[in-house]
Parts: sequence; structure tokens; C-alpha cells
Amino acid sequence: MTDYRKINNIVGWVVFLIAAVVYVLTLEPTASFWDCGEFIASSYKLLVPHPPGAPLFLLVGRMFSLFASDVTQVAWWVNLLSGLCSAFTSLFLFWTITILAKRIMLKEGQAPTAANILLIMASGVVGALAYTFSDSAWFSATEAEVYAMSSFFTAIVFWAMLKWEAKAGESTADKWLILIAYLVGLSIGVHLLNLVAIPALAFLYYFRLYKPTFWGGVIAFLISAVVIAVIMWGIIPGLPSMAGDVEVFFVNSLGLPFGSGVIVFVLIVVVAIIVGIRYSITKNNRILNTALLSLVFVLIGYSSYMMIPIRSSYEPTIDENDPDDILSVVAYLKREQYGDRPLIYGPQYNAQPVDQEEGAPRYLKGKDKYIVTGHKIEPVYDSKDKTLLPRIYSDQPQHIAEYKKWVDLREGEMPTFGQNLSFLFRYQLGHMYWRYFLWNFAGRESDVQNAGVLWFGKDGPNIPDRVLESKARNCFYLLPLIVGILGLIYQVRKKERDAFVIGLLFFFTGIAIALYLNQPPTEPRERDYTFAGSFYAFSIWIGLGVLGVADLLEKVLKNNMAKAGLTTVLCLSVPLIMVAEGWDDHDRSGRYQSVDSAKNLLDSCAPNAILFTNGDNDTFPLWYAQEVEGYRTDVRVAVLSYLNTDWYIDQMKRQSYKSAPWPLSLENENYRQGTNDYLPYVERPQVAAGIDLKQFIKLVKENHPALQVQYGAGTTLLTMPTHNFFLNVDKQKVQEMGFIPAEKQAEITDRMQWTINKSLLEKKHLIMLDLLSTNDWKRPIYFSTTVNSADFIGLSQYFQLDGLAFRVVPVKTASEEQQGYVNKEVMYNNLMKKFSFRNFDDPNIFYDENYLRFSANARDKFAELAKAYLKDGNLAKAKEVTDYCFKVMPGNSLPYDYYTPQFISILNQVGEKEKARQVLDEMAKSSQQALDYYFVKGSLFDTEIQTNMVILQQLVNEAQAIGLQDRAEELQQQFMQYLQRMRG
Repeated sequence: MTDYRKINNIVGWVVFLIAAVVYVLTLEPTASFWDCGEFIASSYKLLVPHPPGAPLFLLVGRMFSLFASDVTQVAWWVNLLSGLCSAFTSLFLFWTITILAKRIMLKEGQAPTAANILLIMASGVVGALAYTFSDSAWFSATEAEVYAMSSFFTAIVFWAMLKWEAKAGESTADKWLILIAYLVGLSIGVHLLNLVAIPALAFLYYFRLYKPTFWGGVIAFLISAVVIAVIMWGIIPGLPSMAGDVEVFFVNSLGLPFGSGVIVFVLIVVVAIIVGIRYSITKNNRILNTALLSLVFVLIGYSSYMMIPIRSSYEPTIDENDPDDILSVVAYLKREQYGDRPLIYGPQYNAQPVDQEEGAPRYLKGKDKYIVTGHKIEPVYDSKDKTLLPRIYSDQPQHIAEYKKWVDLREGEMPTFGQNLSFLFRYQLGHMYWRYFLWNFAGRESDVQNAGVLWFGKDGPNIPDRVLESKARNCFYLLPLIVGILGLIYQVRKKERDAFVIGLLFFFTGIAIALYLNQPPTEPRERDYTFAGSFYAFSIWIGLGVLGVADLLEKVLKNNMAKAGLTTVLCLSVPLIMVAEGWDDHDRSGRYQSVDSAKNLLDSCAPNAILFTNGDNDTFPLWYAQEVEGYRTDVRVAVLSYLNTDWYIDQMKRQSYKSAPWPLSLENENYRQGTNDYLPYVERPQVAAGIDLKQFIKLVKENHPALQVQYGAGTTLLTMPTHNFFLNVDKQKVQEMGFIPAEKQAEITDRMQWTINKSLLEKKHLIMLDLLSTNDWKRPIYFSTTVNSADFIGLSQYFQLDGLAFRVVPVKTASEEQQGYVNKEVMYNNLMKKFSFRNFDDPNIFYDENYLRFSANARDKFAELAKAYLKDGNLAKAKEVTDYCFKVMPGNSLPYDYYTPQFISILNQVGEKEKARQVLDEMAKSSQQALDYYFVKGSLFDTEIQTNMVILQQLVNEAQAIGLQDRAEELQQQFMQYLQRMRG
């Protein structure tokens, strides 16, 4: 037995080492896209990221960041945290599988033979490495996100429960339960996914201590559900909510100072727990004592959340939601900014509210008490418009269009319960869970959004070269899936209760999460990482599948050692094929462009600029660059969606490193939550032709009756009285400032006039207008070129393109040029000298869709600059720009995209006629292949179809522009054939 323990430990650590080495070798060296830049920055300086915060991840990430030799290494070290967490997940998965395999193979107290040990170790190695090299686990292991650490907590908690099970009955066994409670509390500070493992833990407890019966199982399940509810709603938001209520009472009703109510509430909770523990000891009630101690350790683990209000109170540069008091912390924990989704019972997508109710009051910390800023408004729906399991609930137009792809929705009719179930099974479970499951254990077609499952091989009819050659096209030939199903069957036959427990873990970390999330029919990216716990559970069955294979070989091989050896060799093919297929698309070691693109965007801005950004991928990498590397901290990055909140506007009015406060005229009382959230358009004939922007902002600040309109009983709103605005410009001052190119100096206007074609102004638009009116051109104002044009608020004709950002200038561009003019000198200096495109020319590096979007945007800017030089007759400069673009972003490493066709006529004009024809032919072939493929794949790929249709139409125009009339007619004929298929 001693030898077995030693072998088990040694092999487990070997698995850990293999996983750690693989993850370190494939680790991204800098901040990845999506939330990673935000998490790295927040870890480095202990800032306050988006709700619900992940404070434990930030604290540990901060420790890892201290090992960095310089700021450019911080991202790698925080990424390493995810790699090591994932490696430890593989370690505890190995030990979990060997515990379960040993139970099957050996009776209690029986000594293992060498063949037994080999099979048990092989099952652990195969299962653990299958998870290590699974698509979702590997993806999370190489970036600074919370899902790797969350998976680690799931793995160690389940392993610890198995250790308790082995020790149950001993006097010290309950220490394992208390450890598990502490780990669960800690996991809350990372992600809530770990909580769904509790039902599996409950049944391990139940099967170990009680004789199983049907009703006993029901009670065990209900108790586990209560435990989840207590933690998820009673502890996490519940205790802070109660503390908030007590705080408001003590401050507002009793007149005591801020914080007094929280202190009293904490004292009450502590005293109650102490009394309960003393009572359990007095009465010798072991279950109550263990339960109360477990509660204490859950709270100790949960206390990592104290970091959030503590750090927020110091007004850090990233301080999302500003949760520096108990009431704002509650809103932060409840993720109120994200809204609610109906779960068990609720309205359908086309339900119309018949009434509305005032919900709980919303408070703001005032001078000496909490001020009510409004109430949460809850719409009331008729019961006939509601249904059980409402899955078709979103009324957003793009969602409705997508719903129709999955179920047959008829105009004006409520979806039936059957249609809701159809959407649940086809989309939410089939597309958003089982597809991901099969990605991990069967194969993946490509990295294109909504890509399907690759079953038996990589080849097939009508597959585009781009898909066929994609590094993300991975085929496992069903081996992991088959071995996993074999392991499930084998465990059901040999250890039915253990199989039931693993089944619970598999269900609640996968299917149950899909049910709970109630996802709308579109997502900005794939969400497979959410279900990593389920893939972890299936990997247990893959490991046990080794024993199943050995059982099948029983009739062929009678020698136990030979059987164990052959089984090990056969089953090791599972992780080997997974690592071989997955390495090239999971290797991020040479990718830098996420941060390079952020620096390029910052470098597009003049000193002391204000830069409006759109979403995660053009914001969080900028935060990383500024907060961690200290790069261009003079530029104030402003996320447009956040400008709809009062806390974010307040932050813009504070100094941030080298960036001065915004020069806004509106005060907090003009934009605080519930005030001027939106201004509907209500025409005033007096200003229909136009209103002075400064006068409009002044009227808003004064809450002037001229802008007011009655809205509901006793409620007034300020309005947008016209679509037309103007702003007077000191022309001489602007000329002296010198930010307008020499050739445009004569076109500087003394009055900017523009139209905002919106039915209402959101708060963010109001703040943008205030900034424009008060700035007086002192600070450059930019929009990232990735910002939705709807947020340009009519200013696009006053844009100057300086790189990857538009600068607002008092020069009106001709109407045919909708988005400003090109500032050639600045653009040339930025694109050709300042900007970095590291490794975009390396065909061995895999770039997924996120990177390709940014390379496409950069290509477009090169084309704009080249066209501007051609317009001026400067062929040499146009050729230099074009050549440099194809040098740093060649087609063999970055496939030609939506913006590439415009280069065909540019190449032709600068004398590269052969290259122009080559690009035309390559893109025509690529688009035709893609259309043939995606038309067969169906409506899920409408975006790919539409994009390639537009490309094909562009190629027709480009072929005509370079004089290839026959080729243009051929392409036009093909375009019309595809258009018929599209309409038919």
C-alpha cells in the first residue's frame, strides 16, 4: 500500500508537470482580448473590475505580478496563474480518477498487483491529460481569466470530498468538510460556477453515511439545493442586503453616522454564530457544530470581497460601479447593471406590459444620509403572456430575427410552450452546450463563430481552403468520446452509485448551467469556457474508460500485465491525438497584437486626448497598456456604454495619471442615476432649424421648463427639442492651434452644424455633447474607428482620420465622404513609423477571429491612406504604403478580408498589375468556396454568407475598375446566382 501511495503521488505530480510545461510553453506573453486586459490591470494594482469582481483572483494575481522583472512581464506572470491553476486541476483530477478506479478494481483492504497499479495509473493519466488537452481547458489555461482558477476549485473540492468519504467515521473526518466549506467560500471570490458541484458532494455524503432509499435521495437533493440557495442568495447578496437595510435605518432614521448600521449588523451575526456554536458544543450536536463551523469558514473565504469596497474607497483609476459603501456593494454583487432574465416563469418576447410596479428604492450616499434616487421599475405582464420555462423572451430586433432561425415564430402570436422547449433543446442545449461538448471530445470544424463539430476526418466535399487549412480544425476521430462513454458504461456496471455522483457533477456543471443562463440567440463570442466543469466530469469517465478497454481485452489477453500494458498504450492515444491536434491553435506564445493594437490606437491620438471606445476588445487592452505598462497615460479612455452611469462620469471628472479631469459643465445632480437617463425627442418649433449646443447644455443644467415634458403621473423628463445642433467656432484660435493640416486650413468653419437622427438622447450622448460644448478645442477628442456609427451623434462629417481613431475637427467633409478626411502626414507617421504589427507576418502563429478583426481594421486604414495619396497624384507614396501593408500583414498569415478588395485598384494604379490580378483571383476563389460551403451549412452562417456576398460584389467593381471586363462579367454572373440562392 505504501508503494501504491508513493506511485500515485509521483505519477500525479508527473501529470502536473506535463500540464504545467505545456501550458507555460503555449502561454500568451501579454494581455489577451476580452476581459484579460482588465483582469491583469486590476490584479497588478488591485483595482475594481466589472461585477462581481473576482477579488481572490485579483489578490493571487497581484502576488504573481510581483515576480515580473519589468512591467512588460506582468501579463505573462498573471497568465501563468491560470496555467498553474489548470495544471493543479489536472493533478487533482488524476487523484480523483485513481480513487474511483481503485474502488472498482479492488475490494476494501485488498493489496493491488503490479497490473492493477498500471491500469489505475493509466486511467488517471489518460483522463487527466484528456482534460488538460481539451479545447476549453487549454484555452482558459493560457490567459488571465477566472475560469481556470474556478475549475481548480471544482477539482480540489470534489477530491477533498472523496478524501472525507475515505475517512468518514474517524474522529477527525469532519475537518475535510470544513476544508471544503472554506474552499467553497474562497471560490466565491473567483466565480460562482463551483457552487453547482454541491449536489454531487451531497450524494457522496448521503451514500457514505446512510442506507440509500428513493425518498432519502430526494431529501439529500433538496438539502443540497437549499445549501446552494443559502450560499448563492442568502450569503453572497443576502447578508450584504440585510446589512444595507440596517445601515439605512441607523443612518436615515436614527441619525447615526455612516457605517454604524453595518458595524451593528456584523456584531449581531458574529454573536449569533458564537452562541450557535456554544449551543452545539453544550448539546454535543455534531451535525449542528459542523454546519456552523462550515458556515464560518464559508464566510472567512467569502471575506476576500472586503477588498472591493476597501479599494473602491481610494478612488482607483478602474473603479467599476464605485462600490465604496454597503448599498453600492450590494448592487455590485447582484450585477444589477446587467439586468434580469426570466428563468422558471416569465413573459414571452412579444409580451406587452399592462402595468408597472415600483420595486426597491435605489439609494445614493449623500452628505449626511442616504438619498433615494428612484425605484427599480418592474413591468407587470398579463398571465396569458407568460409561460413556464420562458426561453423566447428577448424583444431585441436582432434576437427576434435569430429566434426565427430556430423555431417557427408567427407574427403577432405568442410562442407556444412547445416552441420554447424546442428553442431550449435545439439552441440552448444543442448549440450552446452539446456542440461545445463535442468540440472537446470529437473535434471542431474551425474557429469561425458557430463552427460545428468535426466527426470522422478533416477532409470532405466543398470545404473552403480557409476552413480546411485552419489550425483550429481539429479532429480526434471520436476517440475521447468513445473511451468516455465506455468509462461511463463500465462505472455504471461496476459502481452504480459512483456513476450517479459523477453524473450529477456532469449534469449540474453543464446542462443545469445552460438552463440557468437562459442564453439569448446571439452571443458576441463562443461560451464554451462556462461548461469546463462538465468537461472535467466527462474526463473522469475517459479515465475510467481505460478500465473498460481492459475489460474488453479480457477475452483476448489472459496475462494481466500484458493486458494492462496493451490497454495503456491504446488509451494513451487519446491525449496524444488531442495534444497533437490542439497544439497549433492553442499555442499563443508568439501573439502580441492584442496589446500592439491597443498601443496603436493610443498612438493615433494627440497628447492629452480624450478617446471614446466601444466595447471590451477596444477598451480592456488599452486599460492594460496604461495601467500596467504606463503607456500613453495622457490619453483618457472613455467607454461609451459606461458613460450612461453616474459613477463613470464622476471618474471622468477626476485626474487620472497625466490625464486632466474632463471639462464638463453638468454637475452630478444633472446626471445622477435616475436623472436624465434619456432625453426623448419632442420637437419645439422655435428651435426646429437648430439650437446652439452651449444653450442646450445650459438649459439641461438649469432643468429648464422649456425642455420639460410630462411623463406619467408626477414625473417630468427633459427632452431633445430638435435634431439639429450648431456650435460656434473661434476660427482664428483653431488655426493657431495647428492640428488641422495645411491643405484644410481654409476649410475651417466658424460654425459646426450637424443632425442627430435619434428618437432620444442617452445619457452618454448628453455627456458627449457637454464635453464638445465646454472643451473649446483645448483637448483633442477622438472616436475609435471601431465605435458603432450610431454613437457618432451626427458628427462623422467633422472627422479627421489620424490612424485608428477619428478626431473631431471644425472642418466639414463633403457629403460623399461620410466619415471625415484623411490627415495624410499624421496617418503616414502613425501607420508607417509608430504602429507595431509584431508577428502578423508569421504564418506559423494562429490568429483567431478577434485578431483578424483588428488586422482587417488596420488594413482598411492603410487602404484609406493609399487612396488619399492617389487622389493627390502621389503614386510613390501610395505604393510605399501598399507595399508596407502587404509586408506586415501578408495574405499567407492573415487571410484576405472584407477590406482587402479595395487594394486591387490601388495595386493596379501603382503599377502592381500582376499582384492586383493575383489578389482578385485568390479572393474570388475564396469567396466562392465560402459561399458554396456556408449555403449548405445553413442560416447559422448568415454573417459569413453576407460578408462573402459583399466581397464578391466588391470584386466585380474592382475587376471593372482595372479593365478586366470579361472577368467582371463572370464574377457578376456568379454573384447573381448566389443572390438567387440567398433569396430562394
